Amino acid sequence: MTARLVKRCTCLLREATHLAPAVTPASQLRLARVAHKTLTSSATSPSSHLPRSLSELLEKEQVFTPYPERQEVDQLIEKATRPEELLELLGGGHCLHQNHAALMLIQLSRLLSEKQKDKALLIQDARFQQLVHLVNNQITTVWHGTLVKLLRSLYSLGLPPTSKELRSVEQEVRWRLRRLKYKHLAFLVESCATYMQEQNSQELLAELLVHLERRWTEIDDGHTVVAMMMKIGHLSEPLMNRLEDKCLELVEQFGPEELRKVLVTLAAQNRRSVPLLRAVSYHLVQKPFSLTKGILLDLAYAYGKLGFHQTQVFQRLAADLLPHMPSLTSSEVARCTKSFAFLKWLNLPLFEAFAQHVLDRAQSITLPHLCNMLLAFARVNFRPEREDQFFSLVHEKLGSELEGLEPAVQVDVVWALCVLQQAREAELQAVLRPELHAQFLGGESPKDQSTFQKLLHINATAQLEHPEYTGPLLPASALVPRPSVLDRKVTPLQNELQETLKTLLGSADKGSFMVATQYGWVLDAEVLLDANSQFLPLGNFVASHLAPPSGNQPLPPGAKRLAFLRWEFPNFNSRSKDLLGRFVMARRHLRAAGFLLVDVPYYEWLELKSEWQKGAYLKDKMRKAVAEELAK
Repeated sequence: MTARLVKRCTCLLREATHLAPAVTPASQLRLARVAHKTLTSSATSPSSHLPRSLSELLEKEQVFTPYPERQEVDQLIEKATRPEELLELLGGGHCLHQNHAALMLIQLSRLLSEKQKDKALLIQDARFQQLVHLVNNQITTVWHGTLVKLLRSLYSLGLPPTSKELRSVEQEVRWRLRRLKYKHLAFLVESCATYMQEQNSQELLAELLVHLERRWTEIDDGHTVVAMMMKIGHLSEPLMNRLEDKCLELVEQFGPEELRKVLVTLAAQNRRSVPLLRAVSYHLVQKPFSLTKGILLDLAYAYGKLGFHQTQVFQRLAADLLPHMPSLTSSEVARCTKSFAFLKWLNLPLFEAFAQHVLDRAQSITLPHLCNMLLAFARVNFRPEREDQFFSLVHEKLGSELEGLEPAVQVDVVWALCVLQQAREAELQAVLRPELHAQFLGGESPKDQSTFQKLLHINATAQLEHPEYTGPLLPASALVPRPSVLDRKVTPLQNELQETLKTLLGSADKGSFMVATQYGWVLDAEVLLDANSQFLPLGNFVASHLAPPSGNQPLPPGAKRLAFLRWEFPNFNSRSKDLLGRFVMARRHLRAAGFLLVDVPYYEWLELKSEWQKGAYLKDKMRKAVAEELAK
């Protein structure tokens, strides 16, 4: 058998020597494959005899031919500026190889990319049908890169989903999925996902996504992974998870533009990938990137949308934004203000610059932008140094345009003014009139319930902080707390506070927990102290803060009503012990309603280790509240 194999190799080499002058570079690949096949068949077939002619084997061997040399027709296809020029090539006597028809269709889709009417006329042209039919007959010989562009072009040209030629190209793509390069698969999904979903090709799209997920390790550059996250990550949760892993692996190579795209993509898909966000934040802080105005605004938006707090990043964003303030538009300033307000990051120099921007552009700033900034200021409880000028401008703008806003926006704006203690009687009347608030009284959606809660706060502001206010007010029936107000998850601080208070009170009738008031605020606990600072049973004493008011006995002389308010970590500005604006307003309302306040912030409570310390802490807090009241 060995002698037979050597003899066959000798014959092959002799035949190849004779044919060598006639062999072109284009057929060298075929020679190699034929030789390999012949040797293999000789080794496995003992009964084989002398080899056939090598030229005969070449003729019968079916292989993919290399891409042909560039011809004149290639230049004509590339330089065509009208569909007619391409269609004329069919009958022009040109020698068209297997890729030319596909290239012509690709060029046609480029020329008609924004001409829908011309696409419809082209599809009905007999020459176009001939061209599509030609491609269909040669589809197995079209090269990979051309094939994926061809499929996109057929989708773009608007071939009907039932088209035999379109289905043939899709099927060919499906057969070649394992042989296509990763970049081809990514290109297909990025450019054709919308078409596939519209034309009932979901099966092909699903297969593409599965292959992309399985072959994710083939990604070797940051540009590809970022582009895929932006364009196709939302189509598949498993694929997006893989892309995040690859992004975490390559993030060190990213520049500021890639980091921006990653963060904006995560924000758009609301994906709070903490490891990736930490990695991006690290490189933003450690590398001396030059961040443009657009990148700074997008970074602020992304961090605000995801609620991801990174102090060093925020400090850099604020410092880098200040020099750009003169060039920012009102829209960009409003957007940036909202982003930092979502983050609860109150940087005084930056917010003063925001307020100064409004004053400098008093005549050109639009009401929507001003409203967004007002809500942002209210969230972090920020009042500009030039407070009088700023709010004079706000009232001037609202005076003529407030009633033209959407009802929910009117409520938001007036509520923000109440937080900042700047609401005027006319503005209170505008949102408390029955024809406006009636549409929110029975609302069940979260948005309607949030708006109604703000109406309760506005109503409380009118009652407690504007003694000259004459009405209208919300009806008494609307002040009755809804069951959902108390239907909230109990936090560890809330549970410990209640248990400690119960131990101090000794009797259940001497205190009340989770008290929903008519002002829209919920007290963690309520107790009564007599003139000697001893607990009193709540009993039938008058409680005007409830809805409807209860009790008919007046408080004993010298008695005081105390409200316990716990303040959790989310109730404060970031890296600060200053409460957010809404909670500052809550304290004002409850003080005006006659309560002595016992504040229990989380950062003080966490330092208490034993039950005795917690009890002593609450006693001390109550004594201080009473002493402050007596000192007045």
